[in-house]
Amino acid sequence: MQTESRETAEDVARKLVDAWNARILDDFIGLLAPDVEWYDPAMPAPPARGREAVRAFAEDILRAFPDFTYEIQPPICGSPDGCRCAIVWRISATHLHAFGPLGYAPTGRRAKIEGVDVIDIRDGLVTRILTAFDFIDAAEQLLGMRFRPSPGTWRGRLAVAFQRVLACAGRKRN
Repeated sequence: MQTESRETAEDVARKLVDAWNARILDDFIGLLAPDVEWYDPAMPAPPARGREAVRAFAEDILRAFPDFTYEIQPPICGSPDGCRCAIVWRISATHLHAFGPLGYAPTGRRAKIEGVDVIDIRDGLVTRILTAFDFIDAAEQLLGMRFRPSPGTWRGRLAVAFQRVLACAGRKRN
């Protein structure tokens, strides 16, 4: 008697993460559907559509951050039908080389970022990856400067004044 073995979304997601962390991009790409879409706030023009675009983005990340490590924060939450899962993760990476098509210069700084990937799966292949994380926090860590002004500071007051000017101009256009 032969039993059918069906991979769950969590199984596919773990294979994806394992291939990424092992830097085996052929295996990583092999887990993706030909029409895959990956949305990541670090992309210059998200989403990446298709295996070639996803490979290009993955290569850019791993070249710029050669020590990039993706750590799953259990549990992986899967949908009852096995078509979607959510992975809470923590990454750590040091920006050692130029990043991406825009060519952001390396800062030599290390960042630790937490986020979530929502992964859609069809016929055992990943069709969509939706990555969410605090992009401002990541930029602050990598650049060594604060972008979010603190209340009561001159930067906070300046940010509020600037926002009010923009809001007023926006109202006048409407």
